[in-house]
Amino acid sequence: MENFLIIINADKDKEFELTNQICDYLATLGKQCIRAAIDVKGHLLHNEIPKGVDCALVLGGDGTIIRAARELAELDIPILGFNLGTLGYLAEVEVSDFKKALNKLFLKRPAIEKRMMLQGCINGEMENSALNDIVISRDGSLRIVNFNVYVNGILLNNYMADGVVISTPTGSTAYNLSAGGPIVEPTASIIVLTPICSHALNTSSIVLSAEDSIEVEVCTDRYGQPERMAVTFDGYEPVAMATGDRIVIRKSSQVTKLVKLREESFLKIMQTKMKGN
Repeated sequence: MENFLIIINADKDKEFELTNQICDYLATLGKQCIRAAIDVKGHLLHNEIPKGVDCALVLGGDGTIIRAARELAELDIPILGFNLGTLGYLAEVEVSDFKKALNKLFLKRPAIEKRMMLQGCINGEMENSALNDIVISRDGSLRIVNFNVYVNGILLNNYMADGVVISTPTGSTAYNLSAGGPIVEPTASIIVLTPICSHALNTSSIVLSAEDSIEVEVCTDRYGQPERMAVTFDGYEPVAMATGDRIVIRKSSQVTKLVKLREESFLKIMQTKMKGN
């Protein structure tokens, strides 16, 4: 690896002190490093990313890494995360050891771990992707909402709930876990469906094949009145949905590539990150 793109959460490295240290250290090793250009909303400017980038160094928490993963997926650029957040499940490098980590990166060809992503299409038109999850939830007042879930065109269940989390294995330790869903080994190829605060005795998660197609249809409320819900992709930019709207969720053709330097198992990392929680 010779050419690096560095993506920064400016709120966590406000003076770019760490960013400059990493760029300077890469320069001493004869490597090229360029800081990613972003627009006013914080999105990467793809036309400013030079060709031949071998790896993106992402400085921030899991949210920063997830956002970078979604925006880099179509460019097929591997990501190495530096933890400036709290848990940092996706981050491979602790900032106190960044020189050691970079040295290890150049000792031998690093392992690249592929993580599946989801693709959601609302009413056959608007599409977006997610590394962690696609969440369909109530929009507005604090009340349960009514919706149907279909798998491969067959009605799975009608839910009265706060919503539903459709999660990848990577996202199983995020909202899915908080909603009572199972933890899944992140390189697996499955989809987890977890209702949020379902008003029913059976509130279990359902584990589906990665090849399944999941459709969520917004119904009327219990009084036959229009319902309002919202869809978020990895927690970003909610999209409004109303009675009659549908979202179809499938495994994406794109994957997120994460550079792996540590040799610990997922279970060991989870045990360390979740210690005391």
